[in-house]
Amino acid sequence: MHASRGTQKRSAGLGLALLSAFAFGGSGVAAKPLIEAGLDPLHVVWLRVAGAALIMLPVAWRHRNLVRERPALLAGFGLFAVAGVQACYFAAISRIPVGVALLVEYLAPALVLGWVRFVQRRPVTRAAALGVVLAVGGLACVVEVWAGLSFDALGLLLALGAACCQVGYFVLSDHGGREAKGREGRESTGGDGGSVEPPPPLGVIAYGLIVGALVLTVVARPWGMDWSLLGGTAGMNGTGVPAWVLLGWIVLIATVLAYGTGVVSVRMLSPQVAGVVACLEAVIATVLAWVLLGEHLSAPQLIGGFTVLTGAFIAQSSAPKPPSGPVAAGAGAAAAAAESELSAGRASH
Repeated sequence: MHASRGTQKRSAGLGLALLSAFAFGGSGVAAKPLIEAGLDPLHVVWLRVAGAALIMLPVAWRHRNLVRERPALLAGFGLFAVAGVQACYFAAISRIPVGVALLVEYLAPALVLGWVRFVQRRPVTRAAALGVVLAVGGLACVVEVWAGLSFDALGLLLALGAACCQVGYFVLSDHGGREAKGREGRESTGGDGGSVEPPPPLGVIAYGLIVGALVLTVVARPWGMDWSLLGGTAGMNGTGVPAWVLLGWIVLIATVLAYGTGVVSVRMLSPQVAGVVACLEAVIATVLAWVLLGEHLSAPQLIGGFTVLTGAFIAQSSAPKPPSGPVAAGAGAAAAAAESELSAGRASH
């Protein structure tokens, strides 16, 4: 019975992770026409995050106690998972090819495995590691990294910064739920008491977006934006689309829905699995660009997309190994307290 519930939970988590990857993957297809119409990339990012933060204000008010209870988590999520990823990535693509920047950013799943293995001191399966290798290798084909090999050192560092910030997204998304499970485990063995409720995902997202919007306001300086462009149209493969429709897609689907389903999926799966499945974002973005923008896929890209799918499937279908020894204090202690539940029905990434 417990195993069945675990399987259902993992399946639901995988479905949400795929939905999140699709939502995130559609952001570029909607943003590119706006940028080609004259909007600065950083202004598009600011509109995306600030618009989503505005929509999530009622949620933030409902969970206003989080400001007092989890200030570090909210600040970290806003700085790294929202503002950091966006700012570093857009700064990187101003110096190096987009494909190269995307590949470096999606080294994040491998970095997550390193975090889990060496910081949290939790074992990772060989299948999860193999899935990451396949996913990153396939991603190299999808973005055709060989098409641009003239690197800029600062650009590469910025792309790596985006990857590190993306690790923060997965780790922070998982942190609250794991911390609560750790306290629950201590209570069941007579340890210290306390609330075992994890912070609500939507509350974390709402405040993360607010923090991210404030940070990006300083970086993007939206007061210099040409607001009249939002009242016009943007070309999508020869078809004029109202700019406000594209912006609405970016805010509602590519941000609110994407972050919401993404954070919940991390808690239902684990940061390792969700991180590998997130590699599908690049595949989805490429396919959508093919269909909606007329950017055709080459044979290596098709092969790479299949390889990414294979790597994600291998990683998510493998269960984590139970701990074989003592775990270090801090984040690792919370992981040890939750490991028995993880081994029963949670996937590994």
